[in-house]
Amino acid sequence: MDMLRARSRGRRRGPRGLRALVCLLLLALLGTAASATAAPAPAGSRAAAGAATAATPATATATATATAATRAAADAASARWGDRRLDEVAFLTTHNAFTNYEDSRWSSVNQSESVRAQLDNGVRGLSLDTHWYERSTWLCIISFGSDCYPSDVYLCHGDCKTFAGATYALPRQSFHGTMQTVVDFLAGHPQEVVTVFLEDYVSAGQLQNSLGRVRGLNELLFRADDWGVRQKGWPKVADLVTAGKRLLVFSDRSDREHLGVMYDRSWTVSNYWSLGDLGNDLACVTRWSDVPLDRQEPGFRRLFTMSHHRNVPTVLTAALDNGTKLRDRIAGQCRTATGGRNPNYVSVDFHRLSDGSGHTPASIVAELNASP
Repeated sequence: MDMLRARSRGRRRGPRGLRALVCLLLLALLGTAASATAAPAPAGSRAAAGAATAATPATATATATATAATRAAADAASARWGDRRLDEVAFLTTHNAFTNYEDSRWSSVNQSESVRAQLDNGVRGLSLDTHWYERSTWLCIISFGSDCYPSDVYLCHGDCKTFAGATYALPRQSFHGTMQTVVDFLAGHPQEVVTVFLEDYVSAGQLQNSLGRVRGLNELLFRADDWGVRQKGWPKVADLVTAGKRLLVFSDRSDREHLGVMYDRSWTVSNYWSLGDLGNDLACVTRWSDVPLDRQEPGFRRLFTMSHHRNVPTVLTAALDNGTKLRDRIAGQCRTATGGRNPNYVSVDFHRLSDGSGHTPASIVAELNASP
């Protein structure tokens, strides 16, 4: 009987031992699997660390390249412009730059070549007249479809509907299209600075809408308030070039400074624009009675825009006016009237014409920039 009980207890313990053995085997297998799963982690960590280590030299190289490019651009700007501030340099400027033989069919023009050609030939200041044109079904019909332009800001010399060829011309020249030409020129000439002067007959909202369609304009637009010009004076031209702020826009309207368009009476002085019908009115007198040409302000000097053209432009009169007469007027009348300073913008008609004296508007501007 005792032996039977012993055998019975042995049989009862047998399955429990077997189960224990199975559990131990399972635990061993699970431990092996876990070790196998966890094993690649250190290798992955080493790979990630290696990638990070490898990326560090590449990042450093890219940073060094960018720094070298910035330094090279700054060196080029310094070589091109020296230490001269904006109010210490002169720019050749074209009066009514948009009325020319190439951009549209004008019957009376102030320039002989397109705005782009003017820029390519050394012009760095452009005067433009902005007007609002409301789309006209009637003009579209009577022009047999050649004047079906949408409502927009256009460059007109008076009303945009009155006299084709005189107050407007076809194809119509949109303001934003001409400004795109300026921006595209600057994009291809990274050392150059261009200024646009607006005789402005549109609302701030209309101007904003037009400027908003000019690709790349905001990146180039110089904002005087952002640079603290009123407190610090004008920056060096080389600094403007290095910063990429190489487009200045002035308007004769005061309510668009928030657009980056400066009010000319706040930032410039200007002489009366006409030489008279006979071209003999050489006196350099202010255009604005409340802004004398020799105005002095603490820590700040206004830019001087000098106009030198007649009431009615012609090729012959421009040739007579653009040589020795221009040079002598700067040295005699205008330098005296402004307290001994040179003009920053020399505005003329038919800028490539001269009197055969060897002095041209371009050479006179170069002479001004070469003077100490």
